[in-house]
Amino acid sequence: MIVVGPLKIKAQLFCGDWHAMGPGKADLVEAIDREGSVPAAARALGMSYRKSWMLVERMNSAFVGPLVLTRRNGGPAKGATVTDLGREVVSTFRALEAAVRAAAEASPHRRQLAARLRDPA
Repeated sequence: MIVVGPLKIKAQLFCGDWHAMGPGKADLVEAIDREGSVPAAARALGMSYRKSWMLVERMNSAFVGPLVLTRRNGGPAKGATVTDLGREVVSTFRALEAAVRAAAEASPHRRQLAARLRDPA
């Protein structure tokens, strides 16, 4: 979520009607990369186990290749790995968010609208 003064913008990427990438999904991929598994990433983000798996499956089906590879059935090889494509997608999405933030900060329209708001106190 991008917050610039009183303006809040949420960048989202869609694949047809499907929400393919947004701030929360990018956070999840980054957490999987850091934690090494989908359940551990979900715990770190305060997200349910079921929701985290649903988001991974949705992301993996929305792009030209999987963003996250999972190894199930326990053992020493269990866990999850973020693919090169996954890192590229998240990095590019974060760059898009930064560009949107910069545009919002520079916008005279945002400043004009903010100047017309009542004092919340």
